[in-house]
Order: sequence, then structure tokens, then C-alpha cells
Amino acid sequence: MSNFDTAGVIGKDLMESTTKSISVVTKGLQQVATETTEFTKASYEQSTKAVEQLFQTRSLEKVIEVQTEYAKSAYQAWVSQATKLGEIYSDIARESYKPFESAFSAAAAKGSEAFRRTA
Repeated sequence: MSNFDTAGVIGKDLMESTTKSISVVTKGLQQVATETTEFTKASYEQSTKAVEQLFQTRSLEKVIEVQTEYAKSAYQAWVSQATKLGEIYSDIARESYKPFESAFSAAAAKGSEAFRRTA
């Protein structure tokens, strides 16, 4: 096998790895979009419920209590969502790199073999 043939095989392997990696990223971003949509809906429902409770209160103490509970739960939900999205992005990065690990190893081995043949 000539060096040009080896380069063609390496290029083909890298193209396949790139296609797999793009597929992983696409699926991951779809998951992020789904999670974000669900979080937005839940957040909207939570804030609507808090506003309804505020309209029904008659005392300042109850208003402060409702606002405090809403702020606490909204913050906890946001932290949870941020953690979940961080894990998803980490998984995307890890999984999108995997196809290249084998391709780079194979390319290095073939490059070394081609170098030895020419030397």
C-alpha cells in the first residue's frame, strides 16, 4: 500500500469519525433544547402560581412568605437545571471525542508504518 493509499484510508477514517461526532453533538443539543423547554414551562407555571398566591393574600407577612418561598424554590430549580445541563454538556464533549480516539490512534500507527517503510 502506497503512502497515498494510506493517506486516503486515514482521511476516510477521520471523515467517518467526524460524522459520528457531529451526530453525537446534534443529539446532545436536542437533549439540551428539550431540557430547557421543560424547565421554562415549569418555571412559568411556578411563577404563575406564585403571582396567583400573591393576589390572594391579605397581609404583608403572607406576601413576604410567598415571595420568599418562590425565590427559594426558583433558585433551587435553577441550580438543579444548571447542574443537569452541565452534565449533559460534559457528556456531549466526552462522547463526541470518542470517535476520534480510535481514528487518531489508527492514523498514528499507519503514519509510523509508512515512515518505517520509507526509511
